[in-house]
Parts: sequence; structure tokens; C-alpha cells
Amino acid sequence: MSGEVHMNGTLARPLLPALPSPQVAYLLLEVSPTAVVANVQTPVNVGFVLDRSGSMKGDKIRCVRDATQLALSLMGPQDTVSVVTFDHRREVLIPAQSVQNVADLQRQIARIKDGGGTKIAPALESALQEVRKQAASAISRLILLTDGQTEGERDCLSLADMIGQIGIPLTALGVGDDWNEDLLIDMANRTGGVAEYFRNPHDIAAFFQGAVQQAQSAVVQNAELTLRLVQGVTPRSIWQVAPLIQQMSYRPVDDRSLGVSLGELSKDAKRVLLFELLVDPRQPGQYRIGQIEVNYNVPQLNVSNEKTRYDVVLSFVADPAQATGVVPQVMNIVEKVSAHKLQTRALEDLSAGNVAAATQKLQGAVTRLLNQGEVELAQTMQDEITNIQQGGQMSSAGQKTIKFGTRKTVRLSDIDIPQG
Repeated sequence: MSGEVHMNGTLARPLLPALPSPQVAYLLLEVSPTAVVANVQTPVNVGFVLDRSGSMKGDKIRCVRDATQLALSLMGPQDTVSVVTFDHRREVLIPAQSVQNVADLQRQIARIKDGGGTKIAPALESALQEVRKQAASAISRLILLTDGQTEGERDCLSLADMIGQIGIPLTALGVGDDWNEDLLIDMANRTGGVAEYFRNPHDIAAFFQGAVQQAQSAVVQNAELTLRLVQGVTPRSIWQVAPLIQQMSYRPVDDRSLGVSLGELSKDAKRVLLFELLVDPRQPGQYRIGQIEVNYNVPQLNVSNEKTRYDVVLSFVADPAQATGVVPQVMNIVEKVSAHKLQTRALEDLSAGNVAAATQKLQGAVTRLLNQGEVELAQTMQDEITNIQQGGQMSSAGQKTIKFGTRKTVRLSDIDIPQG
């Protein structure tokens, strides 16, 4: 094995009691590239799809221009950029090209003006055509930013499906309060990308900068995780907890195995997963209950179909008093995931008209967030509980803040677990 990727696991409970009934085991798994790939630099191919509609006037359009110009300053001749702008029409402002003359490209961005309605799908279709010109030779990204409700939502979702099948992550960004976050989240999820919310347009520049830098550091590609479990151990859920909390979909590989697509791994960030496993009763002793394997490529080093493995071992003890210890960092992350699940279910209840159930779940999420020190997010949620009780619905800004905020409660310090 070449050693480009490393895995490290931590159980929430190092010792489990040998009970006569099934019990849940939590495993926190860190997957990260090693120092072997520290000097690898990957060419990137970024397509920007930028809303220039009339509602973008003022700070929004200025911030988008500044953010795009900043992103261009981070790219070089080995990279490719394209820019499509839209209102109710589309314009290929910068066809796909090498970033040779940054100043000239920035001058073209400076000419973006606001005006017109909002229609995303045609612009996204043109942007995909541009990005596909270099998709085979670089890390590709589509970055969509809008501030409004769009015509043709079904067309947007169909295009997202196509983008996902090609393997290009879509970053779907909303600024302000008047846009459909469910649409953008769905579009991003269908491509393996992410959605984000900017209440303040001045935050866009830092995000664009980070998006380009993350793509440049995505040295490990086509990473696929396989979880193999012995008889009597069942997966209940798999969550990504960093960089964002997100439930991972998985597919059966065979009777005792499942597969999870990890896509790209960045040399500058860990991918952290939380496995929730239901374990049948065991006698006291140590058991290898499964194995996790990650298969990956590093094209820049001509590494293909390489593998790294991690054995999942559980220890059971006869005396329950010996099994009281927990790793607080892991249990803290379990609580953060629980708060995210509660708000997700609360919004589903609210959408279905079940106000009582929604407020009850949100109140539970508030308690968990306060216990985690997430005071500002908890206060926003408490304010929205009041809005629901008084008017039967949340504010648009509050709903977006909650949806996006609870995904970002796991920080690097949370996963800095001392290794014994």
C-alpha cells in the first residue's frame, strides 16, 4: 500500500457491557490524506453561474464581483475558469479558458450589471457545457449563486441529476432571504456538492476563496468506502460530521457489506464520519466486528485503485461498572448530530401542519444546542418557536439560519481527540 490515505477510529465507549439485549455502538472515523500528498497540486476547472437579476443591485452584485475577482487571483495558467451570468436570460461572459491573464478576466467580471428576472436552468446548462470542456483533466466545480426564486425548478433538478451523473459537484449558494433553500439543497445533494446561505453578502468572498482552495487541495479522487460487518451487527446510520453534518447514503455491496461514496479528499481537511451500529449480545471478550476499507486514486502521482483498511474492534466486559467510561468528544458529536436531526424532523412536521410536534422537537434541539455552547443558534431557534406559536410559521431568515447553521456545529477542536 502506498499510504496516501490514513484512517483513525474512536469508539464512543471503549468498553461495552455484555448485556442480554442489543445495544448501539458509535464509531467516529477520520479519513485524511497523509504527508505523502502534501506537495501535490491539482489543476482546477471552475464554472461560476452568477445571478445578475435586478434584486442583486447594490451590495450583493458588488460583493459577487469582488468575490469572483478574488477567486480568479488564486488561479493560474494550469487552471480553467468559465463564467455564466443570468437574469431571465443567460450570457456566457467568459467561455472556458486557461487563467492566463487574470487582470483581463477581472475586468470582464467588473462589467457585470444587475437587471431583469431570475431563471437559473438555462444558465446552469450553459455553465455545464463550458465546464465539461476540461472536466477530464482537472478537479471540476460548478458554483451557482442566486438571491431569488427561479422559474423552472423541475428543469433545475433535472440538470442537477445530469451534473451528478457526470461527477461534478455543484456548490449552490443563496444570498439574502428570498430564495428557495430546499431547491438549492436538493440540487447540491444530487451532485454530491454543498449548499450554503449568506445573510451578509460580504461573506461571499471568503467562501469563493475557500471553494477554489479546497478544489486545489482535493488530491485524492474517486474515494469509495466499504463497510464489512460480521453477522449480528447492523448499520443504523452513517453521518458525515465534518466539514458539514450530512447523512450519508449507502448502497448494499453484498449481504454483509455496504458502500459509501466519499468522492474527493482534501489534503487540507479531514473527512470525519460517525457510524451508528446496532450490535447483538456478545459474551465478554474482544471481537473484530467489521472492517472499513477505502479505495482511492491519486492521478497526479499515478496512483490508481489503492486501498487502506481499518479494523472495527469492540470489547465487552462482564461487569457493567467497568463499562461506564465514554469519550466525551465523540458523545458531544453524537449530540450535535441529534440536534441536527431534531430540527430536520421539526421542519418536516411543520410542513405537514403538525405545529405541536414541530415545536416540541425544536425545543429539544434548543436544549442540546445550549448544552453544546451554541447560544446564538439556540436563540434563533427559540425565536422561531415563538413565531410558530404565534403565527404558525417561521421567518424566512430564521428557517434558513437553522437549516444551515445546525450542519456546521462540529468544529476542528471537537474532533481533536487525544490518542491513548
